[in-house]
Amino acid sequence: MEIKVNFLDNLRLEAKFDDFTVVADQPIRYKGDGSAPGPFDYFLASSALCAAYFVKLYCQTRSIPTENIRLSQNNIVDPENRYNQIFKIQVELPSDISDKDRQGILRSIERCTVKKVVQTGPEFVIEEVASLDADAQALLLPGTGAESSTYIAGKDLPLEQTIANMSGVLADLGMKIEIASWRNIVPNVWSLHVRDAHSSMCFTNGKGATKESALASALGEFIERLNCNFFYNDQFWGEDIANAEFVHYPNERWFKPGRKDALPAEILDEYCLDIYNPDGDLRGSHLYDTNSGNVERGICALPYVRQSDGEVVYFPSNLIENLYLSNGMSAGNTLAEAQVQCLSEIFERAVKREILEGEMALPDVPQAVLAKFPGIVAGIQGLEEQGFPVLVKDASLGGQFPVMCVTLMNPRTGGVFASFGAHPSFEVALERSLTELLQGRSFEGLNDLPQPTFESNAVTEPNNFVEHFIDSSGVVSWRFFSARADFDFVEWDFTAEGDDANAQEAATLFGILEAMGKEAYMAIYQDLGATACRILVPGYSEIYPVEDLIWDNTNKALLFRADILNLHSVDDEGLAALAERLEESELDDYTDITTLIGIEFDDNTAWGQLTILELKLLIYLALQRFEDAKELVEAFLQFNDNTVERGLFYQALNAVLEVELDEDLQLDDFESNFRRMFGDARMDAVIGSLDGGVRFFGLTPTSMKLEGLDRHQRLVDSYKKLHTARANAMTGR
Repeated sequence: MEIKVNFLDNLRLEAKFDDFTVVADQPIRYKGDGSAPGPFDYFLASSALCAAYFVKLYCQTRSIPTENIRLSQNNIVDPENRYNQIFKIQVELPSDISDKDRQGILRSIERCTVKKVVQTGPEFVIEEVASLDADAQALLLPGTGAESSTYIAGKDLPLEQTIANMSGVLADLGMKIEIASWRNIVPNVWSLHVRDAHSSMCFTNGKGATKESALASALGEFIERLNCNFFYNDQFWGEDIANAEFVHYPNERWFKPGRKDALPAEILDEYCLDIYNPDGDLRGSHLYDTNSGNVERGICALPYVRQSDGEVVYFPSNLIENLYLSNGMSAGNTLAEAQVQCLSEIFERAVKREILEGEMALPDVPQAVLAKFPGIVAGIQGLEEQGFPVLVKDASLGGQFPVMCVTLMNPRTGGVFASFGAHPSFEVALERSLTELLQGRSFEGLNDLPQPTFESNAVTEPNNFVEHFIDSSGVVSWRFFSARADFDFVEWDFTAEGDDANAQEAATLFGILEAMGKEAYMAIYQDLGATACRILVPGYSEIYPVEDLIWDNTNKALLFRADILNLHSVDDEGLAALAERLEESELDDYTDITTLIGIEFDDNTAWGQLTILELKLLIYLALQRFEDAKELVEAFLQFNDNTVERGLFYQALNAVLEVELDEDLQLDDFESNFRRMFGDARMDAVIGSLDGGVRFFGLTPTSMKLEGLDRHQRLVDSYKKLHTARANAMTGR
């Protein structure tokens, strides 16, 4: 994690990382102001807090209350060497906790990350650099020598060269990539989390049987998502980009809707229109670009090549963003390598959906076949030794598709996780199923898995598949676990041999789609210095339902974005109109404003926690519509998951509104004790909110220029690096 330090007044220091700021000072006796803990104090506190976190985690997973658990840490200093210290952590446990859990809690503290890092002994490298923003990719995987050559199935270059090439591409873009975490909880299963040090919203997870393959996976996914603008989906890219020569890609085209908001004739083709507009209800305005919000330019459309005949078809960027998420995008050492990965993922998701929604039972992989892959068997055994039964299934539907499934059961919670993987190679697909299962997960993380059900509606409900796609938290049918399989086991193999193996395999996978009567459309991206592609298979590879283009389109943000960002400068007439639009939209009151308008507010601010309900409440206060505000305050307090501080403000507001709306009550009679209960600052904000002296309490002013929105500005800065690279590629610079 990158931590940037600023020098403040006197001896005060400010450390910034992610969305947090930590201030350190020195005691007055050391010439400081004593305004904050010192750096070493933070270090001491970190180990105590880390120990307490693991205690809390242990107790939560076993429903053990922590109210009466007490933990303390003391550091015992060697009088002859102050750098030699003993950290004594003591835990006081209630008498009703079992001996087993007492030992479990003590063992959980042993897993404290701070403790383990200190015990291992971190190595410090101190150096001068010309710029702190210089490339940090050398930190990705120390010890990976370019002279090594590790080949794995599906890659056209050795892992070491793949990692070096991708690191170079990211460095050239000005992306400073850092590894946030590694995991290797069972043999031959590695995963990691990488992110842009400047904009942590840009992150990917990698997985593999080795450290190197997991890192290559993470970097490849990072590059594919840069090429396909996935990190910036649904977000407002700012007015500069909105009015630039191009918004998404130099080869984009803009089309105006026809008469009566008809779809432009230049977009999509008859095959796609039959899928996306079967009843003729889709209008041009449904397809305005969310990211630019530039309605005057029309509909932004991107060129894709139809694979059946090579014709170019223009897909609205809005349609792609709304329906496909990250499905069907990949980067590779070669285009064929990327195509195989794209198509494999498309089959993985589509077959997974067919199996789960069809409540199919899959055949087991025979032990004799599984024994051919000892590395995979070792990983499975590692899980079973921890008490998690594992089922290994053939998900090819009788040899039709290159898909496998590894399913984990958690007897402690009754939860299950069906993980799927796909690749022309049986072994690689199986390995991907296993590594996907544990990607970014600890053993504790396996306690959050959903329980299976016999309720078919819960399994077939469209959002269940979305949850499976996003974080595998969807529900699985008990019928999936039947010993009577719906298909026979097939030890399938879609691989090819020779120097052009990936090209042959890509042709095989495209051929499966063609045999199914599916059209595939592909865009190739090379402007950023790496080869990536995105493949769309209409009616097959969508993640969200097609109806979302009409009923849940992300460009609903355009109805609200400008007024919400300009909230402090909108007049009363405009505020009333905004409140009316929010009411008429029938959006869930608990939708957060971040999602609604595509702005990444800092989670630790009032903006970051703001929901439609609270926004309407604050508007009604500004308009002095106190009865409307009172109704929403009561709803807020009933279902509040905001901060304690924000909740207390609304408690105070609720009390003052009660007085305000009751003709028999006078605020002067209650104000003194209200102030004793809630404090002067909070009461000043409440009373000011009623008399007009305070508007939109807690929401710092901003505008469409995004002033003060540091988190979102960092995201836009990240996108501008891509935009600049594409502009340079377009002009040949």
